[in-house]
Amino acid sequence: MNYQRKYHLTAAKRILRYVKGTLKFGLIFLVANNEGEAELEGYSDSDWCGDRIDRRNTYGYLFKFNGAAISWCTKKRPVTCSILM
Repeated sequence: MNYQRKYHLTAAKRILRYVKGTLKFGLIFLVANNEGEAELEGYSDSDWCGDRIDRRNTYGYLFKFNGAAISWCTKKRPVTCSILM
């Protein structure tokens, strides 16, 4: 936010155009329990030098809404660990 650039504005406009074009789409989530309450769960995990071949960290997360996965990601760090195995 301190160093805005022209490409930041371009990216924001692109996102808003996408959202505007997809307003008619949506997901329907059914109520999971009898009380009518929704449940949002989030999990994350990471390891440190877990890959013995390239010695890079792996991390990820998962978000579930009423038992259905709505967002997830897993990535490997671009740098290697500095310990000996």
